[in-house]
Amino acid sequence: MTTEATSSRTQDYVARAQKHLWVHNKQEATLDREGELPILERGEGIYLWDVEGRRYIDGLSGLWVTAAGHGREELGEVAKEQMSQLQYVSSFDFATPSGIGLAEKLAAVTPDGIERFYFVNSGSEAIEMAIKMAKQYHFNRGDKKRYKTISRIGSYHGQTAGALSVNAANYTSRVPFEPLMPGALHVPGINCYRCPFEKTYPECDVFCARTIEDRILFEKPETIACIIAEPISNANGNQVPPQKYWQTLRDLCDRYGIILIADEVINGFGRTGKWFGIENFGITPDLMTVAKGLSSGYMPIGAVMAHRRVADAFLGGKDEQFSSGLTFGTHPVSTAVALRNVEIIERERLVENSETLGRHLGELLSGVVERHPIIAEARGIGLYWALEIVKDKATREPFGPADDVGARLTQKFRSRGLLTRAGNLIYIAPPLVINREEVGTIVEIIDESLTELEGEI
Repeated sequence: MTTEATSSRTQDYVARAQKHLWVHNKQEATLDREGELPILERGEGIYLWDVEGRRYIDGLSGLWVTAAGHGREELGEVAKEQMSQLQYVSSFDFATPSGIGLAEKLAAVTPDGIERFYFVNSGSEAIEMAIKMAKQYHFNRGDKKRYKTISRIGSYHGQTAGALSVNAANYTSRVPFEPLMPGALHVPGINCYRCPFEKTYPECDVFCARTIEDRILFEKPETIACIIAEPISNANGNQVPPQKYWQTLRDLCDRYGIILIADEVINGFGRTGKWFGIENFGITPDLMTVAKGLSSGYMPIGAVMAHRRVADAFLGGKDEQFSSGLTFGTHPVSTAVALRNVEIIERERLVENSETLGRHLGELLSGVVERHPIIAEARGIGLYWALEIVKDKATREPFGPADDVGARLTQKFRSRGLLTRAGNLIYIAPPLVINREEVGTIVEIIDESLTELEGEI
């Protein structure tokens, strides 16, 4: 294929997209800039190809999604078989073998006590339902004033109205959609690199977690329905908290009768080297939300995973049952594909691969920190890492918007065959099927790109 023909094919797709496709989180007027909108058409393993035939490493698993890798014919066959047999029934009135089978499989891999599974279509919907479930749990028990939620500044939980209410990520705008859900409270999150309290661990004794008790007491415990947090917060800089942080949250919730929700939408299904991120911290939450890795992106699906002590509050008559439902919830094709995806993760020991190669990746990224003056820290666990970019390591001063460091790095990565996000952080989260050599290639590309950028700066 000639360069001219290659260019015209991409340009045609981009022009059509500008006219009719509302691309998420993109400004229509910028789509025709060089490299702004890659047109991807196929994938295999950790690799993606665009319409020009250029191959890239998927350094972000799509969006922390594709655990089992791209191009799994086995999952396509499962979807085809289920569609041919039964493509849809209402989850309000019926169940299917695939839905029941997926629930049973999840019960076998989740922490002890997590036994009931409510299937939805996305991570945002899972968060939405978990919040509602926490509120009705208290209502069914007679605590009818527990409507407030506590989440952390810097965290991300989704884009539907309830999820956006508990969001407090720096890069998402809530203002155009306010007022949002009443009673959504926000407290400082964990950030040991830039502690909001100007303290240092371990001397601080996880003050950021302990001080949440002050907010609970100020608001009155009898008004708080739930605390929601990611085990490892991606949006807040990929901070891996000490075990005592989550143990403190668990203790606070037990002390004041609050539901603890672990948002595992990104953390779950092997991303952190454990089946679920919370398993790194030695506690069991009351509710867990999942999506992304549940099907590796082969079909839209999410879930709320409930501990038996929560699910039991919904036993009884019609007034006690969970008052919610979705047209496409527990979709037969989605649950069939998700079930096989979880079986693949288990069969191919991808959780163990994430743990082993995650340690290797961490070692290589430590070298990147030493070699590059603009890289302050490498943070992560499993195949879930981020590099923090700073203008000055001594002062921890970040680059400003005018420096455009993120966009420049993103283009340098792409030109070398790596797709990932860069801003004040460089995210590294490849599919769990990656091998040791491919991990090394990713780090080489990051090294070369940083060296080039530092030369320009």
